[in-house]
Amino acid sequence: MIDVQDLTYTYPATDSPALKNVSLKVEEGEFVAIIGANGAGKSTLCYTIAGFIPHFFAGTLNGKVEVAGIESQHSTLQELVLNVGLVFQNPFNQISGAKFTVYEEIAFGLENLGIPREEMIKRVDKVMALTGITDLAKRSPYALSGGQQQRVALASILVMEPKILVLDEPTSQLDPIGTREVFQVIKEMSNRGMTVVMAEHKVEWIAEFTDKVIALSRGEVLLQGPPAEVLTSPLLPQHGIGISRYTAVARRAREENLWPAALPLPVTLDDAVAGFVGGLENAH
Repeated sequence: MIDVQDLTYTYPATDSPALKNVSLKVEEGEFVAIIGANGAGKSTLCYTIAGFIPHFFAGTLNGKVEVAGIESQHSTLQELVLNVGLVFQNPFNQISGAKFTVYEEIAFGLENLGIPREEMIKRVDKVMALTGITDLAKRSPYALSGGQQQRVALASILVMEPKILVLDEPTSQLDPIGTREVFQVIKEMSNRGMTVVMAEHKVEWIAEFTDKVIALSRGEVLLQGPPAEVLTSPLLPQHGIGISRYTAVARRAREENLWPAALPLPVTLDDAVAGFVGGLENAH
């Protein structure tokens, strides 16, 4: 579904590449997280997969970027957006400014595609219920909190039913409850066959919900693989990338002989509880 090979990209008026020799593959229906310190290239990679690089942001791009069977460099942004939906980190940037209510804002993209009215109403109602914003239907998009705006931005992309969903830190303004709800919605879409790529910092949620993790450092792929493998790597802290609190506690416990040496480090709460309980039972 997504095939990136030897991608190097440099923004205009800069000397060093934002992405260097990046290669990765994402299969249909996979939920993939991109992690990395600030400036690692997460947003740039999202923009590239979505086609905004090189069709909106200028600069120099080398390598191959193929998304849904379309090579980005040999297509147009108009072609790509029919297959790929991008949710920006700042939801304010995604509000059209052309509509007075949340309901109209979410329907805006469908209007531009000429979707029949009955189908449009059905899809908007469905996606508003899915993202938990039905009660905001008559509110102005500009009269919402940051977290509410993020849900509206997500709904406005989901309603288009893209094959691929790309999200650039979509939970940055959400509390833990809101974050879990958004991850659950995105996981449900992935389970239905939508391919999802998400740049995110919240590793506990990444560990629980995603299928694969790609770690970036200074524009290069540092690690990629299953969450349990990548998120417990000692390379992450060395490159300024946060780790799960459960991994950190278990790593310290291992140093104190309180975590079984043969047991992999945990990335989720359930893994941590199971490991500590097992360790205590073995000690007795």
